[in-house]
Amino acid sequence: MTFVQLPDELPTELRDALERHDLRDAQHLLGRRPPHVIADELARMDSVDAVVAFRLLGKDQAIAVFEELEPVDQQAILMGLRDVAFRELVEELDPDDRVRMLREAPAKVVRRVLAGLSTHERQVTAALLGYPEGSVGRYMTPEVVALDGRSTVRQALRRVRTKGADAETVYTLPVVDSGRRLTGVVTLRELVLSSPDDNVTDHVVTGAARAYATDSAEGAARLMRETNALALPVVDSEERLVGLLTIDDAVEVIEEADTEDVVLQSGAAPWMGHYMAASVWQLARYRVVWLLLLLLAATLTVTVTEAFESTLEKVTQLAMFIPLLIGTGGNAGAQAATAAVRALAVGEVRVSDLPAVIWRESRVGVVLGTMLATLGMVLGTLFVGAQIAVVVGITLVIICGWAATVGGAMPLLAKRLHIDPAVVSAPMVTTLVDATGLVIYFLTARTVLGI
Repeated sequence: MTFVQLPDELPTELRDALERHDLRDAQHLLGRRPPHVIADELARMDSVDAVVAFRLLGKDQAIAVFEELEPVDQQAILMGLRDVAFRELVEELDPDDRVRMLREAPAKVVRRVLAGLSTHERQVTAALLGYPEGSVGRYMTPEVVALDGRSTVRQALRRVRTKGADAETVYTLPVVDSGRRLTGVVTLRELVLSSPDDNVTDHVVTGAARAYATDSAEGAARLMRETNALALPVVDSEERLVGLLTIDDAVEVIEEADTEDVVLQSGAAPWMGHYMAASVWQLARYRVVWLLLLLLAATLTVTVTEAFESTLEKVTQLAMFIPLLIGTGGNAGAQAATAAVRALAVGEVRVSDLPAVIWRESRVGVVLGTMLATLGMVLGTLFVGAQIAVVVGITLVIICGWAATVGGAMPLLAKRLHIDPAVVSAPMVTTLVDATGLVIYFLTARTVLGI
């Protein structure tokens, strides 16, 4: 099968059409592109051009494009729409997508959105906003086709046909009792392939995974990935069905969490919106705080060097290997920290595994240090002689073992202290290992060289 991809001329041609005020040409260009491509281009534009382009879209296309935008871009588009178009757009959104948009919205945007909704949609949206920030209740869809366990397959399929148009998904169907308590799930495939006279209970999976509305959305999304579920039933504290977390929302939750972890691991603050739409000042503001903190932490390295100044004066050749040693230690620690953060995120390790992780990473670090020390001693012997080479080799083994231990342990310790593990990962570990690595280096030199 051959897939044909349209040439990537949209950005240039669309901007040219808007600059010429040739709205017909712009509308033609937009009509030939899928929603995600249009959404990406709108996110790159300034708010005025983005609103103009958005207004050229047909109703169904506009809704599809709007759902592809990030919340901050959705808010910018909404504020530029007239009241009628505004109300139509927010009314057509699924409740969970509407709540996603409002999570970080200014109060005036929230008020305008809620005021533009029908009574039913306003109540549904307000109910979802009532759940804790970051909980699965904020991301689930309450528009669910729930089946009565006492019905037949024929009756169940009739209900799907009657109610399915108003639901976000019908592929996973929760089954409830007379009190709306969840008893299990059944798939649409199972019903379609079953005899119409069978009871629904004959095909229900009673041990299916579920989540409570106040549970972490990230945890629920990763549970879906582990169980290969297309939708996850969400219940309240009394096991009553309140909604479904669908696969598209689960993917967005994981993407948001992973993006935040990547940004924090790089030593910056997460930001909302498209990278290309962010100003230089905005990007600098998101990064400067962590750089200032790391700069202050890096003064430890200066302090350590000053404390061992007499050692450097006696053997000046030691200074040659400082960048090599602290760079290697920082990299080893960053590798271990990244592995630990990832393992925590996907549930491969728990906080209770801290001793096992320390034992594992310390051995990995020593093995890595030994490998690197072999090369380091060869190079050291060629440049500065055997004695300094031995110091470098021993230091590499100790530093790598120490760095890997610290890198593997710090994310778990942060998790125990209810701190995001990504915050104390690569940059913080690297800075700490730089300072302690110098102490290890100079103490080793004093011991081996007898100075």
